Amino acid sequence: MSRYTGPRRKVMRALGVDLPGLSRKSTEGHNHPPGQHGLQKANRKKSEFGLQLMEKQKLRFNYGVTETQLRRIVEEAKRQKGATGNRIVELLERRLDNMVFRAGFAPTIPAARQMVNHGHIQLNGRRATIPSIRVRAGDVFGPTEGGKKLELLQATLKDPALERPEWIALDAQAPSAQLTHLPEGADAAPFPLDVQRVVEYYATRI
Repeated sequence: MSRYTGPRRKVMRALGVDLPGLSRKSTEGHNHPPGQHGLQKANRKKSEFGLQLMEKQKLRFNYGVTETQLRRIVEEAKRQKGATGNRIVELLERRLDNMVFRAGFAPTIPAARQMVNHGHIQLNGRRATIPSIRVRAGDVFGPTEGGKKLELLQATLKDPALERPEWIALDAQAPSAQLTHLPEGADAAPFPLDVQRVVEYYATRI
């Protein structure tokens, strides 16, 4: 399944939650599914499968990963020690494109992914062009010399989409950021998430 490139607010309305990684827009005032019968859908009781699917889709759309990528992450999380749900969120949060977004260098994850793809981001002093690279504790990342001149980056540093998490330390002068320690727990996700339902969704599919 390919990466989603359609209307972003429509997705958030369907899922009933703002996804800051997907869009800076809010669903406030439109907090029901899109379409002519959106209000009726909102009042309809969802099955357990429907609830599991919704939580899984939150992860997919916020972090901008394909179904295949998310499935691989779940498989890896299951092999690691600790709660599978917590590991899933940790692995997603540690993607370079997400780290660029969370540090305040880009307004959304799609914008951060484009910066990485175009060679505007460096990791530990070397240009990085793979958005899915996993950042490790102690790693330093930020814009290249050319990337520092991007108007989008400069504007986002002045007005970041989210408050910077405590596990990312920003050097505003450079500018650069460091992952001081790994994000812990499902609460690391910047939106309401029942990650146990995600684990249950994949329990019979992996």
